[in-house]
Amino acid sequence: MITFPLASSTWDEKEIDAIHRVVESNMFTMGVNVENYEKKFSEYFGSKYAVMVSSGSAANLLMIAALFFTKTAKLKRGDEIIVPAVSWSTTYFPLQQYGLKVKFVDIDRKTLNIDTKKLEAAITNETKAILAVNLLGNPNDFTAINSLIKDRNIILLEDNCESMGAVFKGKQAGTYGLMGTFSSFFSHHIATMEGGCVITDDEELYHILLCLRAHGWTRNLPEFNHVSGHKNRDPFEESFKFVLPGYNVRPLEMSGAIGIEQLKKLPSFISIRRKNAQLFQQLFNDNEQIDIQYEIGESSWFGFALILKENATITRGQLVKKLVDAGIECRPIVTGNFLKNEGVLKYFDYTVFGEMTNAEYIDNNGLFVGNHHIELSNEINYLHSLLK
Repeated sequence: MITFPLASSTWDEKEIDAIHRVVESNMFTMGVNVENYEKKFSEYFGSKYAVMVSSGSAANLLMIAALFFTKTAKLKRGDEIIVPAVSWSTTYFPLQQYGLKVKFVDIDRKTLNIDTKKLEAAITNETKAILAVNLLGNPNDFTAINSLIKDRNIILLEDNCESMGAVFKGKQAGTYGLMGTFSSFFSHHIATMEGGCVITDDEELYHILLCLRAHGWTRNLPEFNHVSGHKNRDPFEESFKFVLPGYNVRPLEMSGAIGIEQLKKLPSFISIRRKNAQLFQQLFNDNEQIDIQYEIGESSWFGFALILKENATITRGQLVKKLVDAGIECRPIVTGNFLKNEGVLKYFDYTVFGEMTNAEYIDNNGLFVGNHHIELSNEINYLHSLLK
């Protein structure tokens, strides 16, 4: 029996009612609810534009793709982009799919985000972009990152799919880069069935994202836009006009309707997650065998990392068995060292900067347990008593 699950539902009757309203409207594809959600999403996170898509993975795909289709292309095939060695697979796959040269840099073992000192050493005149990943709710040190690129023509992007609601120096994570991506999958901070968002303050990129999201057609673009210029006012003439090699990653109208209700609850969700984290930190900060993630800014605490110290008297396999036997769900820290995956070696154009010491250590000695939008004092105390 599971006593401490990885995630739990954030829905109540408000989300169910929202689904019923969409069913009764008989309009299921992207429409007014998605548009309303995007407006509220951009307002919440302090961004000019938001584009909802079918998943956080799709958000990453469109974020990378959009950079290739600006009037003056911001990226081209063969350009170098720097990434941390620990993240989710679809942080990386769009980079391969668009022919970028990927440079992997080790993470900081304490924060689990990219090591900023190693990042500084990895940046060269060939570096065109940095994709920062805010891991497990923890924002990067964007003061440090911005100081490294302030005099360089380097694009900063953010994969914020695990860190909705995280804040660094009063500013929402996901808004430090030219674009930022979010996920609203079930186990994340809000849940819209499947779902994701890209936010930006750049109007041209916003129009490109709108076009790429739906087949590469002009139908969803404003009359005057940065992609096709001036649209024909006759909707029939614009029905099937394709101007970019796009996708169909449109969200469902139900997802938009659910998202509107979820956003209303997000402040309380984040507040409770942080209260849970305070107890977790209090209990585990001085554990003799386990390290926990060091918080940068105000984490939104996606989950709780447990990293065995070098002198630990238990292996990761034994720790996993102990947790599972006690009904506590756990997972690796995202993919661990992503370079271990066959898909990188076979298909990526990549380089590795230095040693992946910390990524490899996390890969072999780390895991995380869930955090929720509800109070978890019993579960966290149970975890602590089990691992004393």
